[in-house]
Amino acid sequence: MDPLVTFVVPCYKHAHFLHECVSSILAQTYSDFEILIMDNCSPDNTPEVARSFRDPRVRYVRNETNIGHVRNFNKGVDMSRGKYVWLLSADDFLRSPQVLRRSVEVMERNPEVGYVFCRACEVRGTREAGLAWWSDCGNRDRIWRGTAFLNRLLRFDCVVMSSALVRKESFLSAGSLSPDLPQANDWYLWCLIALRNRVAYVAEAMVSCRIHEQSLTSLHNRQSTPIGVLDELNVLWRIARSAETQGVTVRRACNASIAGRAARALRDGPVRGTRRGLTEPEFEEMVRANASDAEDTEDIWARVYRVLGDEQYWDGEMDAAMRSYGMALGLRPWSPKVWVKYILLSTGKLGTHVRRLYASSAAIAGLKVHPRPPARAQNEP
Repeated sequence: MDPLVTFVVPCYKHAHFLHECVSSILAQTYSDFEILIMDNCSPDNTPEVARSFRDPRVRYVRNETNIGHVRNFNKGVDMSRGKYVWLLSADDFLRSPQVLRRSVEVMERNPEVGYVFCRACEVRGTREAGLAWWSDCGNRDRIWRGTAFLNRLLRFDCVVMSSALVRKESFLSAGSLSPDLPQANDWYLWCLIALRNRVAYVAEAMVSCRIHEQSLTSLHNRQSTPIGVLDELNVLWRIARSAETQGVTVRRACNASIAGRAARALRDGPVRGTRRGLTEPEFEEMVRANASDAEDTEDIWARVYRVLGDEQYWDGEMDAAMRSYGMALGLRPWSPKVWVKYILLSTGKLGTHVRRLYASSAAIAGLKVHPRPPARAQNEP
């Protein structure tokens, strides 16, 4: 008889993490599962660690050659026998022995749900470093209508991959993970499934995700090409197109997220920040290839200039912020928020005081997150 759940544990050079990961699965109070350890031709002692588990639910699969991490994930899903699939990176682990039981209960009670996820805690070295902020979607369990959750998901990827139990049917209907999106493929998957299904959330932090220098994200960020930001922008453009084929309009929400990511990447450029940013010609080429029409192109650039203006303002680059707000107004002259920022900036210190007072008041009222305080303007003594 097939198990209800398959854990797919892809592993490459993570033998030193593998025992903790698999042991956390075997410690679950819900026992109807199998574990597929997908060894992507690791050069370390992964085979030795994998074969040390005597539990018949553990299956060890070693690729003869390295097929890439995305194809290794998809291979594991193809081999899975469960109704549900849990993709658990070998460097992460389940923090609570109840997480599988609670996740299965949610999925079994709600057949319209494509996946359920929970909050996660960061682990740095051997110690927990607190809640992974991006996984925090509130203090209560809930189920979203898929498109409602999609609008939240478009702002940022709030689903830690290792925290999600996915209906295998939903996974395959979405087309599995995309090898041409090496860093953001799981985010793309969560968005595609949310287009077609409801999404469930368990507020308790029951999974631990490890932050370390050899993680895929860290390795991608150190490369000479801007893989991270390119993947993120491509995900957003693809989701906008996919949604439109299903009669769902999210292009404006996608453009807002594109603008925020692109503006900050343009600020970083090729050398600033923890990962390589974007050059303006790189982004111009992406806009030409992906914008639906001239109006869409203008909307994207107007949003980019507005975000650039905000970033420059809070960094104290007042002249640059004035230019950026002016460019945004040149493309979208009916934007009242940009006009207010432009006028306040043109009044000098008085306008800066008013804007800082408003930002602080809005943060206290819980209406928005307070941006960082503006640095001393470059043109001030």
